[in-house]
This record gives sequence, structure tokens and C-alpha cells, in this order.
Amino acid sequence: MSFTRFLAIARKELIQIVRDTRSLGIVLVMPIVLMLLFGYGVSLDFKHIPVYVFDRDSSQRSRDLVKEFQSTQYFDVIRAVDNYADLIAALDSGSAKLGLVIPPDFARTLDDGGATRVQALVDASDDNTANVTLSYTQGILGGFSQNVQLGFLRRQGLSSAVVPLSVDTRTWYNENLESKAFIVPGVLALIMSVIGAFLTSLTIAREWERGTMEQLVSTPVSALEILLGKLTPYFFIGLLDVAICAGFAIFWFQVPFRGSVITLALSSALFMVVVLCLGFLISVIAKNQLAASQIALIATFLPAFLLSGFLFAIEQMPKFVQGVTYIVPARYYISALKKIFLKGSPASQLYGDLLPLAVFALLLATLATRTFHKRLA
Repeated sequence: MSFTRFLAIARKELIQIVRDTRSLGIVLVMPIVLMLLFGYGVSLDFKHIPVYVFDRDSSQRSRDLVKEFQSTQYFDVIRAVDNYADLIAALDSGSAKLGLVIPPDFARTLDDGGATRVQALVDASDDNTANVTLSYTQGILGGFSQNVQLGFLRRQGLSSAVVPLSVDTRTWYNENLESKAFIVPGVLALIMSVIGAFLTSLTIAREWERGTMEQLVSTPVSALEILLGKLTPYFFIGLLDVAICAGFAIFWFQVPFRGSVITLALSSALFMVVVLCLGFLISVIAKNQLAASQIALIATFLPAFLLSGFLFAIEQMPKFVQGVTYIVPARYYISALKKIFLKGSPASQLYGDLLPLAVFALLLATLATRTFHKRLA
């Protein structure tokens, strides 16, 4: 391998990138746009769920229960109605996602130590929101019921009565339970998939379309020198984009960063090599830029978005789909990103993520070089 020929190919590719305004736009603008879109537009936090209340008891007890819903950030008590028709109309129109119906004997039954039921009508047109709403509702009602039970026991003279079991909860790593804390770091994988695979998928295809491949074949440049020369500029561009996006995540979106910059750079470099080699391989196979770009998006962006754990937990997927995720490189990179950002895990604890990325990089680099060598022959 000649270092001089390698530098010549790298310089040629860098000049091509600078002259191609579309490539520059993707490199410089798309990372920022994606960070803003996903940072502000994608949220799995369920807060301020609109609630309508039909209080048939109108007692201090029932008002205390309503206050429990008002005091939490997860619910907004919009309106109190005085009949079922208005409550159903609010659910039908979407004005309310939760309707509470408090029975007429609510306070009397609780004061006598009896059990009563509160009806919760949930809009389940969105099953995910409905499940979360039910969970929050059951939590509030459970806490209220516990307090009522303690009050009753103490009125019976059991002043030292306590609930036999309680939960002392403390959340680690994402203390405020904000979805942006794991969504925003995951955007790095999406951006690098686009920057790496999408742009490099056009490199060899561009040579074929412009008729310059014959000139390249006639030179003494080896397949490995072409591979390294063409991918090196995109490698450093990708790392630059990682730095920009990480800065946005930390300083703009206030995502905690507890890990090491070196560990982040190492994992990002490994993933960048993987997507670059994949993009180069696609470029060798597809001699048309349009076909190459479409294949690159299908092979990288979509799996990174759907099958990597970026938005949807892999553990909740069907078993067959879980097996498919093992061949998605973004799965390991996103897992490493979450551990680096939120847990502060060192590289010594990331072998389960970094080792598969290294294997992917080695396999794809070998396959891309041999495939391109066959095309040269």
C-alpha cells in the first residue's frame, strides 16, 4: 500500500465533497435539523393528560380525591360535569382522555370502613397512552386508598397503625424520567447512518456514472487504497458531526453526560467504520447513484430507527424480530451511547457493544475490498 496514492485519493474525494453543495448540505445541515426535530418533536413523556370528572358525591372526600389528580403533573382536571352525557361527549370529542365517575355514597362508605369503586373511563384509541393513563390512575387511587385506610384505623384507636408494605422508589440514571434523555443520544446513530452509509454509497456509483471509473482502474491504485482514500474524509466528517450533535445534546437539550469523551469517540469511530464500509459496499454493487442511495437508506436508516432500541424496547418485540436485531449494528451503538451518557460506563464495561461493532467493521471492510477488487478485475 502506498501512502502517497492513499492521500491522493483522499484529497480527490475531499475536493468532490466541497464542490458538491448537496453533500455539504447533508453533512452540515442535516445533523442539526435531525437533532432539533427529534429533540423537540419526539417525546414519550405522558404529562398533562386532560381529565373530566363527574362527582356524584360532592363531598370533601371526593374533592380530596380530585385534588390528588390536580396535584400531579401527569393530569390536568379540565372540567367537572354533572351528567354522564357530558362526560361521554368529552371522551368522544377528544377533549378528555380520562373520565372519572365518583359514586354518590363515596364519602359515607369510606368513613364506615367499607370499600367502594371509582369508575375510570379511558380513551383507548391510542393503546399506549391508555395503558399509561390507567397506570397513573391506579397509582393515585392506590395511594389515596392507603391514606383512607390509615385514617380509619387510627379513628378506631389504633394510633400506631401502619401499612404493612410500602415502596420507597428511587430512579437511577434518568432521575426525571424524561424521554429526551435516551432519545437525543440515539439520534447520533441515525445521523451517522445517514452521513456514513448514504454519502459513501454514492462514491463508486458516481465514478461509474461520470465515466471516470475506467481512468481509476487504469491507475496502479489498489482496491484497499481506493477504499481507505474514499472513506477517510467521511470518517472525519462523521466524527465532526458526532461532536456537534453531542454538544447539542449536552448543552442545548441538557442531557446528562456522565461518561468519558474518549469512550464516546472510540465507540463512535467503530460505528462510523461499520456504516462507511457498508455504504462503500452498496456503492460497489449499485452502479447507479439513485439505486445506491435508496438501498443505503433501507439498509441503515430504517433498521437504526425501528430495530435498534432507539424508540422501541427490543425486549418488547416478538422473538423473531429480537433475533433480527442482532445483525443491526445500530443496536450496539445506541446501547453504548445510553450507557456512556446516562450511566457513565467506561470502555471496560462496553465489551458487549464494542466487540460486535469491531466484528462488523472487520467483516464489512473485508467484503467491500474483495467485492471492489472483483469489479476492478
